[in-house]
Amino acid sequence: MKILGVDEAGRGPVIGPLIIAGVMLPKEKIKTLERLQVKDSKKLTPKKRTYLAKKIKKISKYYITRINAPTIDKLRATGINLNEIEKKAIADIIKKSQPDYAIIDSVDIKPKRFEKEIRKLIKNKNIIIKAEHKADTKYPIVSAASIIAKTQREKEIEKIKKEYKVEFGSGYPNDPLTKKFLSTLKTDKLPDFIRKSWATIKKMQT
Repeated sequence: MKILGVDEAGRGPVIGPLIIAGVMLPKEKIKTLERLQVKDSKKLTPKKRTYLAKKIKKISKYYITRINAPTIDKLRATGINLNEIEKKAIADIIKKSQPDYAIIDSVDIKPKRFEKEIRKLIKNKNIIIKAEHKADTKYPIVSAASIIAKTQREKEIEKIKKEYKVEFGSGYPNDPLTKKFLSTLKTDKLPDFIRKSWATIKKMQT
């Protein structure tokens, strides 16, 4: 049985892309993740995450979807909310990987509703779908996906900082470094890596 874990990183930041990752392993290999002491990426140091991401990529099939800030803004402008954006990306990963069983860290407050909607999108009744809150803390395969997603997002953030020669911390609206950076920007000339549809930016523009 092939098991897929799916999680995201970068749902809330005002800066940078949203990353959705999937990690797939045969059921009997899940124990390898347990031996590696894979856990929710937020509970790991960046160094440990990077180390584990390399190990996970070596032993699994993995899938990464990157949705950049302009794409998020464009979709939201047409009335597609963040949950819908994530749902489609998750369904695409499931369709691509064709697991027997997919476990998803639910982005919907109602996981059962989320399961139904994913099933509708993938149109394959043979794939078992399970969506749960905090799945990244309960299932090693989802923890592995959370590590891949977060490591990828951190890489993307570092790339932006180097390319634009700026420092803005994590990119989350409540980060003091992010706040400081945003306060230096001209609201009519915001760089491409900023999510202009975020409330944080709307407030700056009023």
